[in-house]
Amino acid sequence: MKKKPKEPAVPVETSDTVRHAILFALEAGPRSAREISAEVSISEREVYDHLEHVRKTVAKSNRRLVVAPAECRKCGFVFEKRARLKKPGKCPVCRGESIADPLFSISNERGKTG
Repeated sequence: MKKKPKEPAVPVETSDTVRHAILFALEAGPRSAREISAEVSISEREVYDHLEHVRKTVAKSNRRLVVAPAECRKCGFVFEKRARLKKPGKCPVCRGESIADPLFSISNERGKTG
């Protein structure tokens, strides 16, 4: 029995980079890293790495990456002063591990200080 020759694999065309896709998702509204991960089809861990670069990219224009802080679902503690983008592991107040994900979005105007 003769085997049919396999057709060559055609690579999937990508019109944008992963970071452009993340920027597009963030411009549509606030998203958690898990939601961005599902939209862009990358792991959640990779999303956090890309968000650091997105923060630098939008800083060059008149926009900024806005982070709605994570919050403990048990006691309500809000992680306002957290510099890292990743979701914290435990609450420093009650030691609870049920923490709501931080939300990310793009603001069109850079925040003014003073």
